[in-house]
Amino acid sequence: MTNYSFRILKAQPARTAFTIGGVALCAVLMLFLLSVYRGVADGSVEYIRHNRTDLWVLQENTTNILRGSSILSTGHGNLLREISGIRSVSPLVFFLSSIRKGERGSTVYLTGYDPATGIGAPPLITQGRNIQNDGEIVLDRSFAAKSGFHTGDIVTLKGDSLRVVGISVQTNMFVVQYAFVTLRQAQSLIGYPGLVSCYLVQVQEPGTVASMKERIREEIPGLEVYDHDEFLKNNIREMQSGFLPLLYVIAAIGGIVLTTILTLILSISILERRRDFAVMKTLGSTHRFLGGLVYGQGLQISLTGCGAALAFFFPMIRLIEAISPEVSTKTSLEQIAGVFLTVSVMSGVSSLLAARKLARIYTLEAFS
Repeated sequence: MTNYSFRILKAQPARTAFTIGGVALCAVLMLFLLSVYRGVADGSVEYIRHNRTDLWVLQENTTNILRGSSILSTGHGNLLREISGIRSVSPLVFFLSSIRKGERGSTVYLTGYDPATGIGAPPLITQGRNIQNDGEIVLDRSFAAKSGFHTGDIVTLKGDSLRVVGISVQTNMFVVQYAFVTLRQAQSLIGYPGLVSCYLVQVQEPGTVASMKERIREEIPGLEVYDHDEFLKNNIREMQSGFLPLLYVIAAIGGIVLTTILTLILSISILERRRDFAVMKTLGSTHRFLGGLVYGQGLQISLTGCGAALAFFFPMIRLIEAISPEVSTKTSLEQIAGVFLTVSVMSGVSSLLAARKLARIYTLEAFS
């Protein structure tokens, strides 16, 4: 059965090659979308995941830092420190700012934190070091590569000159990237020395996190308080709501195109060999056997297409990241297996749709 399916495909090499290419492109599209999603998902929330704390304290009605805004004051921090049972209170500042080097300007998600505590620092430094003093900045690797920044460069933010002392990773949110300065520098740049975006609170006793959350809400009105896991989920949900639906739509379109192409090709193959199938029916071949021949063609095309996709995918990813460093991707064996399984299932669906034409082939056609 497999040999005959292969012979059918071999009889039309150009058509088979184009079909395999179409399957490969659809598989590459799915792999690319999954890899981009994984890269964006990790880059968007890895900063929060890395800076694990007991409680995140923000302005009322703020649920996340990805697309939400929170404005607090240093007075809120003083009130938090007066609550018994709290071990530390660490302020952070987040805002969008434009970095300039010469005539070039690019936007970053500027993050100000206290380097003395290290709470709010980038997850990982790959070049240079973390900030230690005012006048220093750490840039995301993708942003630095895209904009041509290197450690040691002098950049300008709102008229202030800062030296790039480090390059970070896991800080790429795809549409914008993190940059890190001291808390005092960030407050000076924004023009409000007493401004804070949120506070990271650590309690003295781990078992009191839930009760402390309610206590802060009761004693200091106008605040939202989340434990770390809850806040992480909020940001993941926000990231998915803005990005994931688009990927699903594109992947669905790719799947529909793949199924349509395979169904048409297999249907044409059946019609071209209509007399052969009629002869096999005359010799006693069952509909199940003939359907297996069609399925074998579809499976061979899909498996070959997946192999071609895998060979093409990784060089393509390296090229894309070289051209557009802000496109951060992550690929796993689970993603590859999932795409290959999806392509195989779609191949089966296409085979079933095409095999319906076998019912319209009659044994008498063998003698025509």
